Formats: sequence, structure tokens, C-alpha cells
Amino acid sequence: MAPIGTTLFLILVHIWFYTLLFISNECKAVRPAPKFPAILVFGDSTVDTGNNNYLKTLFKGNHYPYGQDFPGHVTTGRFSNGKLVPDFLASMLNIKETVPPFLDPSLSDNDLVTGVSFASGGSGFDDITGAVGGIIPFSKQVEYFKRYIVRVQGIVGEKEATKLISSAVIVISAGTNDFGFNFYDLPTRRLEFNISGYQDFLQNKLHKFIEELYELGCRRMAIAGLPPVGCLPIQMTAKFERPHDRRCIEEENLDALVYNKKLARLLPKIQSLLPRSKIVYADVYEPMTDMIDNPQNFGFVETKRGCCGTGSVEAGPLCNALTAACDNVLEYLFWDGIHPSEAAYEYISKYLEKNVVPQLLDYNNKS
Repeated sequence: MAPIGTTLFLILVHIWFYTLLFISNECKAVRPAPKFPAILVFGDSTVDTGNNNYLKTLFKGNHYPYGQDFPGHVTTGRFSNGKLVPDFLASMLNIKETVPPFLDPSLSDNDLVTGVSFASGGSGFDDITGAVGGIIPFSKQVEYFKRYIVRVQGIVGEKEATKLISSAVIVISAGTNDFGFNFYDLPTRRLEFNISGYQDFLQNKLHKFIEELYELGCRRMAIAGLPPVGCLPIQMTAKFERPHDRRCIEEENLDALVYNKKLARLLPKIQSLLPRSKIVYADVYEPMTDMIDNPQNFGFVETKRGCCGTGSVEAGPLCNALTAACDNVLEYLFWDGIHPSEAAYEYISKYLEKNVVPQLLDYNNKS
């Protein structure tokens, strides 16, 4: 007969073993499958996860204090203190934790097949937006996407690549630069269009871009509208001479609302012309306005200035190690003079998860 001590030890070992086995099985059981196999992103600095790092452009976010709150405190090239909406969405959809830039030379096969960003800070639907800035225009983003398809075909085969792309969630976010660069601050297009005409011009460009992506196999697309452009810190600075006279520019916000209403009407029409597609409007105006009007609900104290430097104009190269960041970024809606903070991006992502993602999914929750 074994000693009591030995018997007790064996019992404890068995309990320990089966406890670990139970925990392991529980973890496997509760880990949900991805709602989409991949996320593919096109647009401007709001969704550029680092492509501009690899370009000859001054407009980069790969230097401190950008990225100060990103995992590992890495300056990835994202134009914020941490993660962007594509990162949060990828995580919420159980695809992966962050979305890498397509131009990153160290991409793994898994990085590619689960999705990348083709976006470029400074880009827009209008060809002249950022034309002298050395960024990636939308026409070039499509060309990079074609290269992406070839690379994915080499990894999983042509048939699986077609299936992956048709099931992937496509995110398109742009338009703010078009109005800021070409109409409000540098009125190059204002010589050619009134505001309504320019809105239609941009949405015609977007329409063609959606059709290009459709022809390349994309089927499920979320198209972001404009934020309240007149509430961006840099727009307040551009319009008001006195530094302390900071308030949202209602005319620009009204323009954004009209643009968004047009877009919300246009997208179902485009969807009706493209069989088996789901083209969904993603409202970012509403969550941004909610944060501006009710900052206390989100822990924000400052909504009219960014956290970096004075918070009035700093962005890209002007937000750097010499322009000290605020003490508590969680109190700031904006990170710099243009871009929201990680906290704001996270709330926008939750709003989109609730209001947009269900429209992209079938009734049985499969893409």
C-alpha cells in the first residue's frame, strides 16, 4: 500500500493536470472565429498604419511622440498616440490585433492573408490632393492592391485568394484632405466648383474607385463619411485670428453633413448595380459630434486642441520630440491638430462595430 503522503501527492497532480486541461479547452472554446478572413484598408492618414514611412514625404508619423501609447511604445507611422480604427476593428472582428502597412518589407504570409492597409497620410479622392507631397494617391493604392492580390495568390492559390478577397471587409476612409487642401484652406478647386459641385465631383471619384475594387473581387465595403471638419483644431486655427477664440466652424460642419447625406443616398444605388455586393455607409460624424458635445461621457476635458504641442496646428513633422505632449492624453479628444487620439478612435470603432458591421454580415453571422 502506498504511503498516504504519496497518494495525496498523486491526487494533487491529477487535479492540477485536469484543471490545466479544462482551462485550455475553455480558452479554445470561447475564442470566436473571425467574422471576416481579412481586413483591407484604403484612404488617408486616419487609416494609414505606416505606409508613409516608406515614401519620400515629409508627412510622416514615425517619430516621437507619435506612438507613445502603442503596444511597446513603438512609433509605427500611425498618426496618433496609439492604435487607429482599422486596428480596433481587426481586433473586434477577431482577425488580428493590428493591421500592418502594405509597404512594410517584413510582412509575413499571415500578415498578408489577414489583411493590410494601402492608405497614405495626405491622400484623398481628388487626384490633386497631396500631389506635391509624395504620398500614395488612390490610383496608386489600387495598383498596390493588384500587387497584393498576386502575392496572396502565390501564398494560398488563385481560387482561395479570390474567396478571401470576396469575403474580406474593405474599409475606405478619405475626403477630409480634399476639402481642407483644395477648398477651404487652399482654394484651388473653389475656382472651378461651388461646394455642392465639388462634393459631387469627389463622390463620382469614389464611385469609380468602388467599381475598380469590385472588379478586382471586393464585395463587402464600409465607406466612411466626413467627420465634423469644422471642429478639427487646425481648421479653428485657420479661421480665427485670436488664439483663444476657438469654436467649431458651423459652415464647414454643415458642408460635411450635406456630403454625408449625399453619400448615404449614393451607396445603396451603387450596391444595386454591383451584384452580391454590400456597400455600407459608415457614419463617423455622429460619434465625433457626440464626443465634442458630451466630452464628460468619455472622460475628455479638452476637445478644441490636440495633445501634441500647442494642439492648434501641430501634425506630422510639426508634432515631434521638441513639441511636448500633454500630461494626460486620455483627457484629449484630439492627439494633434488634425487627428483624433487613440481613445477617440476606440470609441468610433465601437460605434462602427455596433452600427456598421452587422450590415456587412449575413443573417447567420458568416461573411
